[in-house]
Amino acid sequence: MKQFKTALFDFDGVIVDTEPIYDIFWNEAAKRYNTGKDNFADLIKGTTLPDIISRYFADRTEEEKQMIFNECFEYERNMELPQMPGSIDFLQLLKSNNVKIGLVTSSDNAKIERAISIYKLEDVFDTIVTADRIIKGKPDPMCYLLAASDLCVSPDNCLVFEDSFAGIQAGTDAGMRVIGLSTTNPADLLRDKVYQVIPNFEGLTFEDYLRW
Repeated sequence: MKQFKTALFDFDGVIVDTEPIYDIFWNEAAKRYNTGKDNFADLIKGTTLPDIISRYFADRTEEEKQMIFNECFEYERNMELPQMPGSIDFLQLLKSNNVKIGLVTSSDNAKIERAISIYKLEDVFDTIVTADRIIKGKPDPMCYLLAASDLCVSPDNCLVFEDSFAGIQAGTDAGMRVIGLSTTNPADLLRDKVYQVIPNFEGLTFEDYLRW
């Protein structure tokens, strides 16, 4: 059986169109907690919650840090997870063609388990790397290298789908080819950082994947 490049997908802004939803939460939280940073949501895209708290709320009391954590957890538990156009069909297309597929996300297990149940993806991913499995979040390449290790494939035989600058850097530094989705950042800002930019997965064919 022919072996194709392994496909590694980010989650937010790639499989689901949740970045605008997160923008509302984090920009409001930034004001409530007086971070003094404008467009706070843009600063943290692609990073894990522990990284966000340690980097931007390090001077807060443990009680405040826990409050931020709890607020985010509660928000995620009830937030909608709208499908990115074409994403679920594209995952199923790759699976039907015997492509190994991994999910590599800064989200935690609970959120991903809920999404998998909603979209019935239980048999799609050959490995899942969430924030619960790593000690260094994106832009560190640890998450992508772990996914490649899980699947016993070399990094240069992996194709990454990412939307955030942190995620793109993580995939690139892992030695993988990155396809950038212009769902979070404008295409013009992505083109010199990725192999190709796509708006979403709508209308993509398996031949497109083979070209990448």
